[in-house]
Amino acid sequence: MILALETSCDETAAALVTSDGEIRANVVASQADLHARYGGVVPEIASRRHLELVLPVIREALEQAGSTLDDVERVAVTSGPGLIGALLVGLSAAKSLAWARRLPLVPVDHLHGHVASLYLRPDPVEPPFLCLLASGGHTLLLDVQDHSGYRRVGTTLDDAAGEAFDKGARLLGLGYPGGAELDRLAREGDPDAHPFPVARVPGSDFSFSGLKTALLYAVRDLPADELERRRADLAASYQRAIVRALVERTLAAAEHLGTERIAVVGGVAANSELRAALPHASLAPLPLCTDNAAMIGSAARFLEAIPYPGYLELDAYASAG
Repeated sequence: MILALETSCDETAAALVTSDGEIRANVVASQADLHARYGGVVPEIASRRHLELVLPVIREALEQAGSTLDDVERVAVTSGPGLIGALLVGLSAAKSLAWARRLPLVPVDHLHGHVASLYLRPDPVEPPFLCLLASGGHTLLLDVQDHSGYRRVGTTLDDAAGEAFDKGARLLGLGYPGGAELDRLAREGDPDAHPFPVARVPGSDFSFSGLKTALLYAVRDLPADELERRRADLAASYQRAIVRALVERTLAAAEHLGTERIAVVGGVAANSELRAALPHASLAPLPLCTDNAAMIGSAARFLEAIPYPGYLELDAYASAG
C-alpha cells in the first residue's frame, strides 16, 4: 500500500493506492472557495491552508480505505513543480510520516503524476502513447514510451491552456475557477460567432497569448449591455479557439511521431468540448483530471524509492526541469 500526498497548488490531497493500481481512497480538499474572492490562487494563503488540512486529509483517507499506518509500505509525495510553500507542506508531512515509521519515500514529479493517472484501475492505459497534458500551469505534448517517464516534444511558449481559460473567464466577468465557468457558459453560445485566431508556431509548441489579447480587445470595445448579450457567444468562440489549437497540434504531432494512441490528462482534460473533439483518445477519468494524490501514488509504483533515512535532505522545486 502506498500513502500519497499532493499539495502543489490549492488542493490538499491524500490517497491510498495498491501496488497494482487500485485506488483504496482518494481525498481532495479544495481551496477554490477560499481563493475565489481574489480571482486566483494566493500562494501564502494556499500554504497556510495546507498546514491546516494535511493531517485531517490523511486521516480521512486512511478511514475511507479501512486502513491504518501499519498497512502503509511506502510514502509518496509531489516534490514539484508547483508553489514552493505549498509543496513544502506536503513534503514535510511525507518526510515526517516516512521517517517516524522507517518507511521508504518516493518523490514524484507533478507532471508525471498527471500522466500516471492513466495507469490506475479499473481501465489502465498502457504505453506507448502521445499525451496532451493541459492544466492551469502547463501545456505539454509528451511522448510516453514506458511507465517511468516521458519525453517532451512540445510546450507552450507563453500562457498554459488552463491559464488562458481562467484569464478569458476573468475578462468575461465569470466566477472562479474560471475554466469550469467558461465551459458551462459556452454551451449556451455560438462557437462560430467570433473568429478568434489560432496561433501558428513552429514545431509542436503552443501559444495562447495572442488569443487572450484578441478576447481583451473584443470585450473592451463592447458597451456593458452588449457584452452581456454576447457573453455566451464570446465564451463559446474563445473556447473553440483554445480547443482547436490543442487538438490540431496534438493530431499533427501524433502523425509526425507515427503514434496511433493519444491520451489527454490535466485539469483542461475535463473540458467538455476538448473531450468531444478527441473521441478516440484515452482520457483521464474526470475525478483524476484536477490535482489529486491518487495520480501521485500511481506514479510512485514505477519509481525508485529513497530508503530511510536518505530522504531527509530532499527539497521541493517550483519549476519543471
